[in-house]
Amino acid sequence: MFQDRAMKLLTVVVHGALGKMGREVADTLCRDPQLEVVGAVDLRATEKQLVLPNASKSVLLSPDLKLVLNSCRPQVLVDFTVAEAAMSAARIAIGQKINVVIGTSGLSSGNLMEIEELAKANKVGAMVVPNFAIGAVLLLHLAKAAAKFFDNAEIIELHHQDKVDAPSGTALATAQAMIKARGKAFDYPLTGEEKLSGSRGGQIDGVAIHSVRLPGIVASQEVIFGGQGQTLSLRHDVISRECYIPGVILSVKEVIKRQGLVYGLDAVLNLGEL
Repeated sequence: MFQDRAMKLLTVVVHGALGKMGREVADTLCRDPQLEVVGAVDLRATEKQLVLPNASKSVLLSPDLKLVLNSCRPQVLVDFTVAEAAMSAARIAIGQKINVVIGTSGLSSGNLMEIEELAKANKVGAMVVPNFAIGAVLLLHLAKAAAKFFDNAEIIELHHQDKVDAPSGTALATAQAMIKARGKAFDYPLTGEEKLSGSRGGQIDGVAIHSVRLPGIVASQEVIFGGQGQTLSLRHDVISRECYIPGVILSVKEVIKRQGLVYGLDAVLNLGEL
């Protein structure tokens, strides 16, 4: 019976396993009774083994993705790296008919099209998720609903000082979803005199986006809508990276059921149409 149970475990390799999110993901996935971490990849790897929590077991660790995939043959590759590395990993993994879950921000529309074509051609699933936090997904859902009723909107996103990109992929995805839901650009009030260049932030189709980078912050996002005599604010705060884990686990379990590209966690949460 134990052997039958082991055969049914969903096997996973973590790409970017030595990063902050990679460590959190690897630790948590191996505690799920339906999942098994079988390998880890990180360019900074100097050891050949990654010890999993409680020293339960060690798995192959290498900077060489092809080596790990060929040795471990996982069903799913989970990526938490940077856009360029994520694309390279996706091409390799999908080419080997391995499902992928990508939590890396900064992928372009061209990247997404390529991933979709690769996934369909190889008949596997590929999930690209700008944000795994359930609260962030709900904020996006509500922001799309509110976008139909307000002419002005701005986004403030806050992250730790080591985040490499600005604005965040989540903020861009939020703005683009709001614009799509509204069906046209938002009104963007012009400033007569900008005393400090960039003080109004960047803007996409009328939605100004402001990025804050400070130590002590994990991740936060606030969407502010303005209308005649009123404002509406929607805000989500990440207190710790643990909030991402339920979304990651859900994505790993869902991606093997699908073929082609799935963008965003909302696609598997059954939130319904607005």
